[in-house]
Amino acid sequence: MKKIYLLLTIAAVLSLSSCNLDINDNPNYPSSSDVTPDLVFPAAENAVAAAVGDAMFNYGGFFAQYFEQRPEANQYNDLAELNLDESSNLFDRCYRTLYAGALADIKDVMDRTENTSDLFACTVLRAYAFQILVDNLDQVPYTEALQGSANTNPVWDMGEDVYKGVLAEMDAAEAALAGDPMTLTDPLLNKDVNKWRGFANALRLRMYLRLIDGGINAGEYQSKAVALVNADNFFAGDVTWDVYSNADGQYNPWYDVARALGTKNHVASYPIVSYYQATNDPRIGYAIMTTEANGEYVGQLPGSKTKMGSWAGDWKNKDVSAIDYTPAVFAPIYLFTQSELQFLIAETQLRWGNKAAAKAAYEAGVAADFASRGMSMGSFLSGGRVNWDAQASDANRLNMIYMQKWAALFYRDHMEAWSEVRRTDVPSTCAKSAKEIYDDATVYSAGQMIVPAVNNIMAGGLCKRVPYPSTARQLNKNTPAEKLLSDRVFWDAK
Repeated sequence: MKKIYLLLTIAAVLSLSSCNLDINDNPNYPSSSDVTPDLVFPAAENAVAAAVGDAMFNYGGFFAQYFEQRPEANQYNDLAELNLDESSNLFDRCYRTLYAGALADIKDVMDRTENTSDLFACTVLRAYAFQILVDNLDQVPYTEALQGSANTNPVWDMGEDVYKGVLAEMDAAEAALAGDPMTLTDPLLNKDVNKWRGFANALRLRMYLRLIDGGINAGEYQSKAVALVNADNFFAGDVTWDVYSNADGQYNPWYDVARALGTKNHVASYPIVSYYQATNDPRIGYAIMTTEANGEYVGQLPGSKTKMGSWAGDWKNKDVSAIDYTPAVFAPIYLFTQSELQFLIAETQLRWGNKAAAKAAYEAGVAADFASRGMSMGSFLSGGRVNWDAQASDANRLNMIYMQKWAALFYRDHMEAWSEVRRTDVPSTCAKSAKEIYDDATVYSAGQMIVPAVNNIMAGGLCKRVPYPSTARQLNKNTPAEKLLSDRVFWDAK
């Protein structure tokens, strides 16, 4: 009943919002004095979650090579084959949802309150929204955004500057906390300022590591990351938007889209299936189904849907493992998992701190993901490929942390999985083509990324960013020149 109430409240707030989705407008919605900031804030949370848990979850699943397009369906051929440009409108809905929805709502709340705890929560949510915008586009409107008619063509700031800007905003908002309790309706963290502090610290750690690996003031951010981990003031559990139910109009949004299409489009990709198999990982059965043909787990080679008929002589839905939509029916949207947090802590400790603490955090990260799925870890960590003590070097341990993070983010947070693959270059990319792997599986190391068999990126390789939204191109003359999918965001320096 609580979930239904929350959904109805959010729907009511959104229905009072302006239907003008131009991000250069500041509708200052909802304008009714009856709709107070405490009711606007959950609409902002919902908008952020909707972007992460629907479109980003879907295309992130393809780019992180969890998903492939089912052989006898066609909905996501362009994602599988990286046939995307600005005309594809891949990011338009997310862009409008975040700017005209979440960020406009956050600004509206911040303009109407002096409560320091409310302002802090708004600032943290704002930082999260800008972080995922940068991770998709690199440059985004920031310093001049959300000014409405006062500035209809805001400049696009460099991603590095946006990261630094929102980190400074969070620091200032936390320093200003005066002990007043939150007044905002807050389904995300239940009006708990300490949880918002923990969430803020996790965001800081995530961004610090990206700044470090992007070569941006690496020494400064390394010191900050180590201090943050040593202070150990993070959130418990997962940060989730948990308002969905198993009923019409209340489903998880990604599941609802899949359901509305009326056909299964997603099958498991070869890399994730091969890695789960190589590590004897029971999580393979969480959202991946065995094939109808032989009851085994079979992943489809990336971008190979239109090639498999000629390679295999016959390739049908029955021959490949479908993604099981059941776990997503009313699943929460994960904004930050405890598992990811522990893996970030493990990485920080291994690179610059205490190796014993790194081991503990690594094992906690694996355990947290199993727990979130309601699965027993059993003796999983005794396997040689995932056992901390069995690794020959710290470089191998770091690679293992990254690989297990990728394994754990499947069916949890695909946007972060894709970002972390780009930051760390783990899983590594196989030097052999999809066809060569099909012909001889021994040339492939389980879990490696695979350049799609049909790949429309002009420079080849994997997807490194999404195109600028056509909405932005049409409405803002300062939108930067068009980018290729192979153009990297600022922190993807490798």
